[in-house]
Amino acid sequence: MNEKQLKSLLNPAAYPDPAQDVRLIQTHVSWIFLAGEFVYKVKKPVDFGFLNFSTLDRRRFYCQEEVRLNRRLCPEIYLDVVPLREAPGGLSFRGDGQVVDYAVKMVRLPAERMADRLLEGGVLTPGTMEQIAVTVAEFHRRAERGGEIDGFGSLEVLRRNWEENFRQAEEFAGVTVTAADLRLIRGRVEGFMAAHEELFAERVRGGFIRECDGDLHLENICLTDRICIFDCIEFNTRFRYSDTAADIAFLAMDLEFHGRRDLAAAFLHAYREACGDSGALSLVGFYSLYRAFVRGKVESFRLKDPTIPADEKRGAEERGRRYFRLARGYALREGLPPCLVVLCGLSGSGKSAIAAELSRELGLELLSSDLLRKELAGMAPEERGVAGYDSGLYAPERSAAVYGEILARAGRLLAAGCGVIVDATCKRREDRERLGELSLIHI
Repeated sequence: MNEKQLKSLLNPAAYPDPAQDVRLIQTHVSWIFLAGEFVYKVKKPVDFGFLNFSTLDRRRFYCQEEVRLNRRLCPEIYLDVVPLREAPGGLSFRGDGQVVDYAVKMVRLPAERMADRLLEGGVLTPGTMEQIAVTVAEFHRRAERGGEIDGFGSLEVLRRNWEENFRQAEEFAGVTVTAADLRLIRGRVEGFMAAHEELFAERVRGGFIRECDGDLHLENICLTDRICIFDCIEFNTRFRYSDTAADIAFLAMDLEFHGRRDLAAAFLHAYREACGDSGALSLVGFYSLYRAFVRGKVESFRLKDPTIPADEKRGAEERGRRYFRLARGYALREGLPPCLVVLCGLSGSGKSAIAAELSRELGLELLSSDLLRKELAGMAPEERGVAGYDSGLYAPERSAAVYGEILARAGRLLAAGCGVIVDATCKRREDRERLGELSLIHI
């Protein structure tokens, strides 16, 4: 689709239903037009190997598959496959011109109720994640399984998927991922698969390889009067036929990517309770690494698309780097014993930013003296506490209570097998020594 044709589809007159205006969203594989109460999704004529929309017949077939498969979880949202036609001045979803392409027509979901927006607004709760977990568990319980599908849980297929990922990511070395990180991740992935052959075989024998969603993340979940999970993988059975653990790992990874490990834990716990599949949790880390790597690769693909504006490419590049760093973090976590990391120093030295990044990438629970200080004072995290040196929130007795709480919480987390990172100034020698003693106790 050329620039003139794209522009013509931004005209509300190109659509059969009333629309005040039309908004275009692009992914690496689709043009998505938001027109009034409806969405029209046109597949780009691309071939990435794992995804091939290069011919009109393929695009029509996969539009039909997208409707069929997504009706499993959102039957009322996916309406039909509609033709895109030639029209005076460009293209249109109206008239009787020659058919040049096809689109999936959907009911437009409210943007403000998307899970990623709710998370950003601070209103996505553990209770909500538990409801999502129950929905996913029931979907997995009903999902198709059988001999052909079982084959996609084999190590042979997993190794082929990984080899494809590594091959396609190589061209982005030095852009969104470093060559050293690619080597590190490859080594950890190959080592894990070699050491856990029986675990993967048990998952196949247990019937946990099913026709899953394949793209279960926050942007694909809408919370209205019901939970709507949409936009599953339609273009490749190799990515849709998978271990249910790979499905839930995608959402857990996405929550971690957004700094909400607590919500990821609530989701995973509720899923296990709902379906009784405790074995899935032993593979969530491995599949979270896979999901983060794929997201890094997909964001990198956007850098090669000539129709995507430069500012969007800059955002994609940064997201790609962050996903690849998270993948590296998952790789580093493998075999890492529970540890205590203390970042201390003067205020404004940048330790909080480093602590947050290490916490996210290495899966360490973050204990921030600033946040604990406000919590103990009954303040919201975003509130500002104005006080002079050694007074108000920073009075000696309050500081002593904060460090006492840090020690107590860190001790409980270490005893439970969780790694911890402490972000605090630690100006007093006594506080530094007590944290040091705590790390020795739990070695």
